[in-house]
Amino acid sequence: MRTVTLKRVVVTGLGALTPIGNDVNTFWNNMKAGVSGAGPITKFDTTEFKTKFACEVKDFDVEKYMEKKEARKMDNFTQYAMAAAQEAVLDAGLEKEGIDKTKVGVIWASGNGGMLTFEEQIVEFAAANFVPKFNPFFIPKLICDIAAGQIAMKYGFMGINFCTVSACASSTSALVDAFNYIRLGKANVIVTGGSEAPVTRAGIAGFNALKALSTRNEDPEHASRPFDTERDGFVMGEGAGAIVLEEYEHAIARGATIYGEMIGGAMTCDAYHLTATHPEGMGARLGMEQALEDAGITVNDVDYINSHTTSTPVGDLSELKAIVAAFGDHVTKLNISATKSMTGHLLGAAGAIEAIACIKATQEDIVPPTINTTVLGEGIPTNLNLTLGQAQQRTVNVAMSNTFGFGGHNAIVVFKKYK
Repeated sequence: MRTVTLKRVVVTGLGALTPIGNDVNTFWNNMKAGVSGAGPITKFDTTEFKTKFACEVKDFDVEKYMEKKEARKMDNFTQYAMAAAQEAVLDAGLEKEGIDKTKVGVIWASGNGGMLTFEEQIVEFAAANFVPKFNPFFIPKLICDIAAGQIAMKYGFMGINFCTVSACASSTSALVDAFNYIRLGKANVIVTGGSEAPVTRAGIAGFNALKALSTRNEDPEHASRPFDTERDGFVMGEGAGAIVLEEYEHAIARGATIYGEMIGGAMTCDAYHLTATHPEGMGARLGMEQALEDAGITVNDVDYINSHTTSTPVGDLSELKAIVAAFGDHVTKLNISATKSMTGHLLGAAGAIEAIACIKATQEDIVPPTINTTVLGEGIPTNLNLTLGQAQQRTVNVAMSNTFGFGGHNAIVVFKKYK
């Protein structure tokens, strides 16, 4: 029987393009400061829309990352991916000589892919009386996997390459897959993460139809209010997060900077409802328990949980029920924070930027805040440290990130301080 010795997996590069910062340092500093990225939508006329605000990426200059002619071949979600991946690749030094690019992979996520591309082409199709004269780049710009391919083509990475799609759990699923491929020895390095560009007419109208979005149009900055009695839905976000995962010995041999260590991950399903989380958080609890087992640690080792919490009446409560059930008495010793209160919900890219927040928390021993929560909602436990209002200094040796998606998808990852 073949035996496999699992390899250590470390983080050697980070990249971010978010509503609160177009690079990792700006993103993290604004997150620690409790800055909201919400504001009126600028991408289209919202007159007829129930929700008129979102957390948009600001001052994005695509020519910092590629020529205009190349950008025209990409949907926004791919442009965002290229931006975040560039920061992470350069941060990790993967562009340098001596890297075996046949052992460098890309596992990139998007829950929705080229929404704007699809929307604009169908509008043109209808305007032309449905004469089928489509742009030849329609399909290549639209498909979810194209970002992974574009990143690989830019840098010549010839290893494992695919896209994960599990709604809002997509980029956390990508992290789990990348982690497993590396520790099984199938790759030396994987650029992983996710990107999303859902601030479009179809994106906003579609989630409005589900009654999922906040309609606090008069006060966008305070609309994402996790755990609060007045929470009324999530705030749409957009952007990308990139993380370079690398086999430990490979990283040491080439003198890479190591930001943290990924030690566990798990994916489960609620098997309950199309869009709603299980009311008792059964799938989420199972995922957290499996992630801890995978990491070889106990609940007592965890210091911080970056919760999925999106500011919805049902979802926020069910996740806390799952955390309480999974962590038992230790739950009151944890810090929990809901950083979507600042970034909005980046859907398939949410897990990537929240994983970066966990990694930075272990580096700096600081937990980013949950903002906008003034009065805890009915059923929200009052004995939990939800990191309300401002960041908190504390030792963060181990951090967990939860992400959950439509279809009942749950993905959880665990990071440890690198020593």
